[in-house]
Amino acid sequence: MVKLHDLEFEPYLDQQAIESSVKIIAEHIYSDYQSKTPVFLGILNGAFMFLSDLMKFYKGDCEISFTKLASYEGTSSTQNINTLLGAGNLEGKDVIVVEDIVDTGHTLEHIVDVLKTEQVASYKIASLFFKPEAYLKSLPIDYIGLEIPNKFIVGYGLDYNGLGRNLSEIYQLKPNLND
Repeated sequence: MVKLHDLEFEPYLDQQAIESSVKIIAEHIYSDYQSKTPVFLGILNGAFMFLSDLMKFYKGDCEISFTKLASYEGTSSTQNINTLLGAGNLEGKDVIVVEDIVDTGHTLEHIVDVLKTEQVASYKIASLFFKPEAYLKSLPIDYIGLEIPNKFIVGYGLDYNGLGRNLSEIYQLKPNLND
């Protein structure tokens, strides 16, 4: 059990399950891009651990860039996406968007709109976690580590109001027995 601010979280996924998923994603991307040099675009802050491990397992040449977006307040995703840090020049490049988690898809839609404006050669989306029950968009998620229920999780880069990103395992919000 982990307590972050006012909420308690219980163990959900261990390091082995996470690492196994990351390795599989790296292998799939390499299979698709072995003759190219993709740019892995990490979406900060949440994707930093996933992108770091993904790079350890990716066998090909690649570049890395980051962008910082904000869309969460507490445990809820908002429809307001704020760009806090731009990714630089991506024109003509093959881009792999690296997300920690895709739930509603609002952030993803914003990123894809920016990539189209930047005139990238191609883009695909890699997400360690995907919540199909919460997904409201029609954009394809090309590489998915794990599909999970629509429950709030922390750890391995994901946070609750700034805390929990450094946890090496994934924890989910403990159910409130009074609900």
